Amino acid sequence: MSKSKKIVGLLLSLVFIYVMLYFTFEETAIFWYLYTFTLLVGIAIAIIYGTSKDELPTWQYLVFGIGYGTILYGIVRLGNLLIQQIDANTAKTISKFLAIYGPNHLWHYLLLIFIIVVGEELFWRGFIQQHLKNWVSPKIAVILTSILFALSVAISGFWPGVLAALVTGLVWGFLYEWKKSLPLIIVSHEVFILLLFMILPLH
Repeated sequence: MSKSKKIVGLLLSLVFIYVMLYFTFEETAIFWYLYTFTLLVGIAIAIIYGTSKDELPTWQYLVFGIGYGTILYGIVRLGNLLIQQIDANTAKTISKFLAIYGPNHLWHYLLLIFIIVVGEELFWRGFIQQHLKNWVSPKIAVILTSILFALSVAISGFWPGVLAALVTGLVWGFLYEWKKSLPLIIVSHEVFILLLFMILPLH
């Protein structure tokens, strides 16, 4: 595929994701259905056009994944505490967002674990980040992908989530370039989500 076709495909994919996420966050009653559909399409795009590397044995990506997922959770939890010291209304903002969009049923958690987390990593790290490397260095590709990932959260207007997405996106992006293992990144993201929403939720 030529570079011109690659950039058109990249832009169209981003437009699709952002437009769908706009409608997803607007239609709160069917949020989980639309979000899951959007990520399923993202998975399809990544499988067809992306590059998924897996250069670590299973035990290594599990160990690294659990470790980095736990560290990222700790960073986000610490950041949450610091932000609340600066802005006392942050706790209300987070609670309001989670009341509308947070997982409340078993099937929400199943979608998160088996489709949404996998889809986000396949699309952002496996497709967008790898495609950007056709035009920029791996370091710049990681930074740009993290910004684009954060912008996908910014559509919701939830600024604490934007900061969290930017930080986690940078860590997962650089970790993928370093270890060359998408399963590692997926495990890390899964652990992060489980800690954040099920085991030790912020609220």
